[in-house]
Amino acid sequence: MVRNSLEGKVTVITGGGSGIGEAICKKFTASGANVIIIDTNEIEGERVAQEANAYYLNCDISDPKSVQETFKRIESIHGFTEILINNAGIAHIGKITETSPEDFDKIMNVNVRGSYLCIKASIAAMIKNKKGCILNMASVASNLGIPDRFAYSTSKGAVYTMTLSVARDFVDQGIRCNCICPARVHTPFVDNYLRENYPGNEEEMFKKLEATQPIGRMAKPEEIASLAAYICSDEASFVTGSAFDIDGGFTLLK
Repeated sequence: MVRNSLEGKVTVITGGGSGIGEAICKKFTASGANVIIIDTNEIEGERVAQEANAYYLNCDISDPKSVQETFKRIESIHGFTEILINNAGIAHIGKITETSPEDFDKIMNVNVRGSYLCIKASIAAMIKNKKGCILNMASVASNLGIPDRFAYSTSKGAVYTMTLSVARDFVDQGIRCNCICPARVHTPFVDNYLRENYPGNEEEMFKKLEATQPIGRMAKPEEIASLAAYICSDEASFVTGSAFDIDGGFTLLK
């Protein structure tokens, strides 16, 4: 039997308690990876960990102390983090004129600062072991002008360029860093958004959102997870500093 290249690898997934993170967690554990979910939602994090035979740790990725303590605990129990997937993120709707400083800081603290802190907390051990894989969750908004998404687009643009910088700085030390740039993905966030903003018209608005994707539908979290599994596998050992569009043809419109 050929050994799966993810088997036994200590994999940390931020925001693994729902949506894309949950799908990635289940894909990786099915491939034999030793997955640790870090999330602030204890109920959902524990649920996914139990369903996927993974581990859960409560961690606020925007807090340096919380991140440091969490990664030290992971290393002491499981060994060094060989794969880090910076999936956790939050969204914001609005132009710059509709974005308060508090809104902007909240988005940047989670989407950018969180990825930075998790990379910083794990990369020393990767350097020491001369191997490691970092996968950041960027977006089509990283390099396209998306209407009414000022703060979100700004944060995802930073995640994209963070990916390039880390890849360049550590390419000769056995560390790969890439990012995924999805278009709209059908997650609980989408359903909650429609429920809160379009009560009674959820189905109609859902169809309109799907129609914005040239392929005619949103992505499934499992499709993002499959791409993540390839990028983090040994089969992609020649891949670093790359941004993978998975967008149903959305970038064809630019």
